[in-house]
Amino acid sequence: MSNNAMVSRVENDRVLMLERVFDAPRDLVFKMFKEPEHLKHWWGPKGWELPVCSVDFRPGGVWHYCMKCVDQNQGDFYGMESWGKSVYKEIVEPELISQIDYFSDAEGNTNESMPSTEITIEFIDLGGRTKLVSRAEYVSAEALKTVMDMGMLQGITETWKRLEEHLNEVK
Repeated sequence: MSNNAMVSRVENDRVLMLERVFDAPRDLVFKMFKEPEHLKHWWGPKGWELPVCSVDFRPGGVWHYCMKCVDQNQGDFYGMESWGKSVYKEIVEPELISQIDYFSDAEGNTNESMPSTEITIEFIDLGGRTKLVSRAEYVSAEALKTVMDMGMLQGITETWKRLEEHLNEVK
């Protein structure tokens, strides 16, 4: 396993910690999370695209997006759309992004039946490489279990792998 593998652990039953090192400078990795033209290339699991991606990158601003499955091999998921939105709380460029993630609909209305998540992503400069530390806090242990059962960890692993591939293309 390479030293760029993702490490995950759960704290206090409802906080999911993820870490991974990327072979790219911090400013570039931060830009991947900030600009829609980059997000469209890597956000979401393998076989999913981002046909809608609007970003208002500022505290209080909203990122609204649609993930769509374009991989026919994914069976029942093929053609499925999943809408989400994030409200940015704090942005310290290029060190930190804090946001609250929601499931939503195409109009950006929050899906109240699904748990929201408070996420903080730290970008740690390792001199030409960047360590990404993501802390996702759920309202309860049950909420975390719900998204884990939906395959979220695999989805994030694939998403960060796509991020690495995109970084390799643009750097």
